[in-house]
Amino acid sequence: MTALVLDGGLSTQLERLGADLGDELWSARLLLERPELIRRAHADYFAAGADVATTASYQATIAGFVRRGLDVAAAERLIRLSVELAAQARDEAGHGLVAASIGPYGAFLANGAEYTGDYDLDEDGLFDWHLPRWEILASAGADLLACETIPSYPEARVLARLLARTPGVKAWVSFSCRDGERLNDGTPITEAAALFGGNPQVVAVGANCTAPRHIPGLISCLAGGLPVVVYPNSGETWDAGHRRWLGLADPVEFGQAAKEWQLAGASLIGGCCRTTPEHIAQIRAHLS
Repeated sequence: MTALVLDGGLSTQLERLGADLGDELWSARLLLERPELIRRAHADYFAAGADVATTASYQATIAGFVRRGLDVAAAERLIRLSVELAAQARDEAGHGLVAASIGPYGAFLANGAEYTGDYDLDEDGLFDWHLPRWEILASAGADLLACETIPSYPEARVLARLLARTPGVKAWVSFSCRDGERLNDGTPITEAAALFGGNPQVVAVGANCTAPRHIPGLISCLAGGLPVVVYPNSGETWDAGHRRWLGLADPVEFGQAAKEWQLAGASLIGGCCRTTPEHIAQIRAHLS
């Protein structure tokens, strides 16, 4: 089975290129300050063998930019710019797709809630929060939307509602998971994935920003349904108290694991936090 190779951690590569992301806007800050660096990071992943560039819109929201002092029109332009930069890198590479990142509400909160699903909004509140950015990215020219790092069932229901109101849009939906069976809020991934079963707009469901050791179990849970997308983190752990990563991860071992994920049934494979172009090159080498 042929697998589509996704990119790796955009923020990780931006930091390697010298960007300071110590900010609640995270990589979205560079849309304002250093957009050329985002384009270069996308180009690095294409050069490493990625088939997909995921945009720098994960933490780019109208509310976040307005909180920084921009007006709504300027915020909308920056969100669209995230797609333009990825498309420019794709066109220079001469191949590939652009996936517009739809990050969770927890990313906007910037308090680690994407790892718990512990939100201060109900489902209707989440819908209203997601809608403006969704409409911008759905019309910005990306090939599809990457609904990623979704930690909770209510937020998954919101994504299903948003897809229903934009019938021409394609997307993958990827959850952040606490183990090999459940989302971070404790919902079985089979229950969350069932929200999208049979929907021709959804090209894959799966998991990202999740420890690699949980990926085989999650693929097993999803087998037999929609195509499976997986792009775990490097295996390191985030120390929220000290705001730093702990541990190490070897790109070759990551590539070897990617081959096992492909054999288990995953058809879209990449990396998330702390993965680099070297990790993606190893995925490409092991899947070729």
